Amino acid sequence: MTDAHSEVGVVLSGTGGIWRVRRDDHEIVDASLRGRVKKANSGRRADGSLRRDTISSAASTLKLAVGDRVRLDRDEADGATAIAEILPRRSRLARRAPGGGHGERVVAANVDQVVVVFAAANPEPHPRMLDRFLVIAEANDLRARIVINKVELVGGVDVARSQWELYERIGYPVHYTSVKQRLGLAPLHDALAGVVSALTGPSGVGKSSLLNAMFDGLDLRVGEISESVNKGRHTTVGAYLHPLPGADGGYVADTPGLREVGMWALSPTELDQCFPELRPFLDGCRFGDCRHSVEPGCAVREAVERGEVNQARYESFIKLRDELEGNPPSW
Repeated sequence: MTDAHSEVGVVLSGTGGIWRVRRDDHEIVDASLRGRVKKANSGRRADGSLRRDTISSAASTLKLAVGDRVRLDRDEADGATAIAEILPRRSRLARRAPGGGHGERVVAANVDQVVVVFAAANPEPHPRMLDRFLVIAEANDLRARIVINKVELVGGVDVARSQWELYERIGYPVHYTSVKQRLGLAPLHDALAGVVSALTGPSGVGKSSLLNAMFDGLDLRVGEISESVNKGRHTTVGAYLHPLPGADGGYVADTPGLREVGMWALSPTELDQCFPELRPFLDGCRFGDCRHSVEPGCAVREAVERGEVNQARYESFIKLRDELEGNPPSW
């Protein structure tokens, strides 16, 4: 483009080749992708960013994601805005792929933490589903925190903590919240403010209601629980990055597809590293390729027998490993 003016912003959403981008001055604009089509791997600068003339090919390869920081060119003549450059990512929440690139699907870029929201009841929570979410966060080298919402349905915080305190002992921050009783909202607000969070969890657990209660003016649409099947109806169909109101800013990315992507091509041999409580024992196994199942001299099983590793979490690990071994990814 000629007579172009460059600006920087954050990708909020995208559909049909048009991306919603929030500029650093907080104005939201629609931007298209433009540029010559070249191979993405030939268009990188030394710092990892993408040259302007390779952006179209790179976007299709990298699957330009919400959370991406981009450089914009605005044509002074007609006011049209185009994404001219994808800036280097500091992190990503992505499906795994061999070689770290080809076939990878980035759900959200530049994420600081994964926030997994479950309901204490209605819908009924399943700890093994929570374990799956936590493994996805660990596999992406992202810290995770857990929110147990609707604690009023089980008798309050103390009752809810008795079911979930295991995860606190492992080291995950756990928030116990109730929108109706205004419980636990301030600490969770502070944990979200000023950072980029990928919000996930089963449908119907109250994610939108929580955010609306904590951040005035956000006004997210709230889904309803279907009492006939005890499962939440889907109210979000694609990833979207929501700017959080307030002086501290921050963003929350809706990631509705996270619960539908299985284990994201994680290798069975890497799974034990995604359970923090197992890591201290891994070097103690007799065999370097120990599966922690029936092998002699397994330090993990010995830790389970001594009560140093929770039996239910160990069983969750075994079930997930068997799933990975029985259903190899088709890349």
